[in-house]
Amino acid sequence: MDSRLNVRGNAVQPLLLMFPFGLLAVAVILDVFGALGAPRLIGMLAYCTIVAALLGGAVTTGVVCIDAAAARHREADRPAPLGFLLDFAVLVVFAVILLLRMRTPDRTAQIGVVVIELVGVSVAGVAAWWSTGSIRPRSQGSRPGRPRSGKGMS
Repeated sequence: MDSRLNVRGNAVQPLLLMFPFGLLAVAVILDVFGALGAPRLIGMLAYCTIVAALLGGAVTTGVVCIDAAAARHREADRPAPLGFLLDFAVLVVFAVILLLRMRTPDRTAQIGVVVIELVGVSVAGVAAWWSTGSIRPRSQGSRPGRPRSGKGMS
């Protein structure tokens, strides 16, 4: 995926994307410890980590939208829409989890919420893998049946 937004030649989007997902992974780890019997403070820390991750995810979503608007109409310049949709779905799942946790006085997660968090982080991993291009087919840059170089053309 080619990005128009960069700092010193490095694309900004992957850097911004990994920060919220790293925070979400830390929140899930803290919630697993909380489910195993850690003090309630660990649950509150996980809650605050999810809030920070959602704020970072909102910034990242804005950057992705700006990047998509700045891209030309060529397919190679546009970000992969499926990867963006998967990332956005993870943020929506964790926003719902945050709302569920607001109902408890100490902001801790029940075991069912922890399972949903684990599924959300797994989807985030698939989205990150998808956006690197590891599992999707690469575009050849030319149409089938047309020569790739100037050879063979009259």
